[in-house]
Amino acid sequence: MMLAEILCESSRHHDHLCPRQVLGVRMGLYAGELLGLQLPRADKRLLVITETDGCAVDGLSAATGCRVGNRTLRVMDFGKVAATFIDIHTETCIRIAPSVQARSLALAYSPSSTSRWDAMLSAYQSMPVMDLLAFQQVQLDTPLAQILSVPGKKVQCEVCGEEIMNEREVLKNEMILCRSCAGDGYYRYPVDSLSVEQLEQNG
Repeated sequence: MMLAEILCESSRHHDHLCPRQVLGVRMGLYAGELLGLQLPRADKRLLVITETDGCAVDGLSAATGCRVGNRTLRVMDFGKVAATFIDIHTETCIRIAPSVQARSLALAYSPSSTSRWDAMLSAYQSMPVMDLLAFQQVQLDTPLAQILSVPGKKVQCEVCGEEIMNEREVLKNEMILCRSCAGDGYYRYPVDSLSVEQLEQNG
């Protein structure tokens, strides 16, 4: 697919086109070039770990074909427009982010733009990749097999009783626990929270 087609696809899902979507698209295409992979992909050979949610992710998905729903796109929100692209077959990992001078160079590449935002939107589409993006080969801290896990495998948490999929359970004191019950959750219950039975009675 040509850049214009991919940007159109990205904006269709995002309701408009913005600079970060363009960055996501260019990052995805550059990853395909560096890894020698044809994009967008219809299989699960490419895994993308993005370091932010939002606009850039729509661009990444449009360029690579990777999606959260098919488990080829993972979000680890570090608040950075950056992503690591992993070739599942070779386990080669490439991390790509905008170059530190990309934003300032955008003004030089699009001097007739009426605003900084417009300059970035225009320039990011035409800037040479070496001016726009920086890449490094990296190694994953977590083994790839553990990240991919075994899809469809299910167990039950021995504390809350909820189902845990894809080998995301934690074994603690010889008990199978979900991450929340193991103390690694992102929420907690207020002291005065109502049980399901109380909610049903009040409803």
